[in-house]
Amino acid sequence: MSKVKITVLNSKCRCGYCKAGEEYIVEDLCPPMCHELWNEIYPMVYALLNGASLDYGNKRAKCFDAKCPDEGRVAVHAVVIDETEGI
Repeated sequence: MSKVKITVLNSKCRCGYCKAGEEYIVEDLCPPMCHELWNEIYPMVYALLNGASLDYGNKRAKCFDAKCPDEGRVAVHAVVIDETEGI
């Protein structure tokens, strides 16, 4: 089964939940991150967990970039990882 790795690229999080460089591996449950950010990215994470590819520039890919709805204070990159790749 695939998993999605979310990497925090940069952070000015008001709540202090996300720090630059943190990584979360998502299989099915919300990782310990701000719920506003999670609500923003969950539909894309769910799609990737279920085999979808998403628009990524001029191509389709099994990854995405997103920003926090609080004025983009946190930026993340998410990518599908395969169990065989290890963590």
